[in-house]
Amino acid sequence: MSEPIQYERTHSTPRIAYAWAGSGAETIIFLHGIGGNKTNWLEQLSFFAERGYRAVAWDLRGYGDSDDYEGAFVFEEISADLIRLMDELNVEKAHFVGLSMGGRILMDFAYRYSERIQSLTICAAFPSFGRALSDEQRNDYVRLRKQPLLAGRSFEELAPELVRSLIGPDAPKPVYDALHASICQLRQDSYLKAIEAAVFFDRSKEIQEIQSPTLLLYAEHDRLTPPELGKQVQALMPKAQMQILLNCGHLMNLEAGDHFNQAVYQFLQ
Repeated sequence: MSEPIQYERTHSTPRIAYAWAGSGAETIIFLHGIGGNKTNWLEQLSFFAERGYRAVAWDLRGYGDSDDYEGAFVFEEISADLIRLMDELNVEKAHFVGLSMGGRILMDFAYRYSERIQSLTICAAFPSFGRALSDEQRNDYVRLRKQPLLAGRSFEELAPELVRSLIGPDAPKPVYDALHASICQLRQDSYLKAIEAAVFFDRSKEIQEIQSPTLLLYAEHDRLTPPELGKQVQALMPKAQMQILLNCGHLMNLEAGDHFNQAVYQFLQ
């Protein structure tokens, strides 16, 4: 019998929405990407709750059911949101899994709050656009996501193109539909602020100091963060393990859920 998934919000400002399942002694917290929300992790919440963990997935500020916020997207403030969530849950240390933007948040979080980490799983993420992508690739990243919105197009109009850029060639329709639904729920202001912050993010120096047990996961058909990029990240983090998941794209936890779950679970053992 699967563990029921429950939905709550913190009492902090901004209020952060989260889903959770399980009541284990150890907690695992999942962080979604720039086009996602907590619902992207429902399969993982059930899997890890059934294996004795308290599994939690949040909505980043400005996403899903979390509050909007004034001002820019600042990684230091996002990391502080994560601490406030942990404190409300009475969690001193946790395992963390972050995909894409969620992985970048964890790179910042590890730099600031290493004492609160049991382990890190960083998926499809890199520490700096400047190191990872050429100027042309960086411009394409911003163009695809930002300019059409400023020109008046809606997320509903943009979703098919964005989804195709993120999934692998053999992704089943339920994966397409789940990601499409996530993108259609995005809020333009929060999304654009996150895009701006992502482009200027750089923790390439800081991640070299990470001492926590770390797993790096990359996907065979990920066009945004290909496995070759993962090898560059691993070169900066020689103590980290790295694994490539086959036959899936950027949203590996949705496309290859069984393999993803097993990879993370085995790492935690």
